[in-house]
Amino acid sequence: MMPKPDPSAILPSEVVAFEPTRKAGLERLDNFVARTGAHYASHRNYDYGPQHRSSVSALSPWIRHRLITEEEVLRKTLAHHGPSAAMKFIEEVFWRGYFKGWLEQHPSVWTSYQTGLQAALATLKTDAVRNLDYNDAIAGRTGIACFDHWCQELESTGYLHNHARMWFASIWIFTLRLPWELGADFFLRHLIDGDPASNTLSWRWVGGLHTKGKTYLARASNIASFTNGRFEPTGQLATHADPLYEDAEHPFVPLSQPVSQVPEGYLLLITAEDCLPEQTQTGSPKGVLGLVGMAPPRQNSNVTAFQKTAVEEAVKRTDPNGATFVPTGNWAETIINAATDAGTKDVLTPWAPVGPTASYLAAARPQLLDAGIRLHETRRAYDTLTWPHADRGFFKLKKKIPTILSALDLS
Repeated sequence: MMPKPDPSAILPSEVVAFEPTRKAGLERLDNFVARTGAHYASHRNYDYGPQHRSSVSALSPWIRHRLITEEEVLRKTLAHHGPSAAMKFIEEVFWRGYFKGWLEQHPSVWTSYQTGLQAALATLKTDAVRNLDYNDAIAGRTGIACFDHWCQELESTGYLHNHARMWFASIWIFTLRLPWELGADFFLRHLIDGDPASNTLSWRWVGGLHTKGKTYLARASNIASFTNGRFEPTGQLATHADPLYEDAEHPFVPLSQPVSQVPEGYLLLITAEDCLPEQTQTGSPKGVLGLVGMAPPRQNSNVTAFQKTAVEEAVKRTDPNGATFVPTGNWAETIINAATDAGTKDVLTPWAPVGPTASYLAAARPQLLDAGIRLHETRRAYDTLTWPHADRGFFKLKKKIPTILSALDLS
């Protein structure tokens, strides 16, 4: 464990405003990039509270929706520090790619999570005690001060420090004894940077499902140390964490291949998965369409607003005449109408990893094919280079980081 930083050395108050624009993301990156070396390595595990975000980059909402990209973050980081000095930060950037690549190659985990979530939600209707415990948890009424504070912080800001997310998940699973799927769903509905892969696999890791048998147990002393003494839930937390168990096996599935040749005269489809398509598109689209999935029940308004505004900005930046819609059902009809208006049978969209957007597109494909509409997906070089090394544990990808950095030509 690193020595506890002297509180007097903590930088002045720093609040991050998560404005859903590329400009805001780049400004935050420029503001933090000088701190991606020793400062980040020594402070990154400390949650000083939402008024003191100087210890972490807080770039994840912009990276999640690719208003800024991993390549841009890595390039600016390496311009300030050598790879060795900034390696802790660089590894954290790659963790997101690891989770995405792993879930892409084990998609049944997402399906299993969805099934488990529906079962857990159904149980809430028949089990009054569990329903009460669940509603107390999500309302921040557990009596565990740190947990209740994180609920309120998540509700108001749409963000939590990564260490707080781990503590929260551990308390949810092992102290409150609530189904992990309900907790993962709570996060996904409230985190502006909520990512299907990172969120699902992180909850599974805490519970002992991702790395089978290995759990993460939140301890009062650890929370006290890494919140700089703000919280110390002594005597309130579980002292043992039996790993969760599942019967399902999740076989490896080879990565699907993106389009190799971009068609001429296409409709560009922008989703919340990649709001910077102009970096990868070739040629000029005949039209631009933005689509945002319907918000699930009780989704945080911060999340809904960020996603919709990010897509709208990307559409207008790419084509001032483009339009953004939130279809109430299958996306197919909206895509077909937009393609017809643009006079094309080809739709091009940045790759949608396993998750809700990919499910929307998969559901639309049969109807698109019936209408003669071809849907093509492109993939960023960063994902193409990273995902194949994410089929097992992170260490395999970690060893490849220098090679990937070299291949990306970030100079």
